[in-house]
Amino acid sequence: MIQTVAKLELLLEEGSKYMNDTFESEMCLKLSLEKWSKKEILGHLIDSGINNLMRFTEIQFEPKPFRIKKYNQNELVKANDYQNSRTKELIFLWHSINYRIMVIMKSQTENQLKYEIKFEDNTISNLRFLMEDYVDHLEHHLKQILKQ
Repeated sequence: MIQTVAKLELLLEEGSKYMNDTFESEMCLKLSLEKWSKKEILGHLIDSGINNLMRFTEIQFEPKPFRIKKYNQNELVKANDYQNSRTKELIFLWHSINYRIMVIMKSQTENQLKYEIKFEDNTISNLRFLMEDYVDHLEHHLKQILKQ
């Protein structure tokens, strides 16, 4: 988990610096109606952070295997109106949620990382996978923001 936490910390630093140095007009630019702007991708990362923060904490006390409930990504981005939100506010929220996630990741024991999770398709994995996958997902979308 040490490598996963270090990767998350690096991504937060890199992402925050880039987004804080990027013009609002670039953050809002939509390449097409079907594609998210950089700001909307950031909003999606906020929603992902919120949902995973809940998962990472609830698994500590809920029956195992812990059931992973999907969330409607597109509808959340629309409902939260990230496109018309202040970028600085979104960066702060994204960073804060992920800082809390890092704290939780750092506190997990080897036993806790083995807690079983069950996806909607009934496949079984564990908390370690879920945490590592979260950071990989964040990295994927952050790369979209950096190169878009």
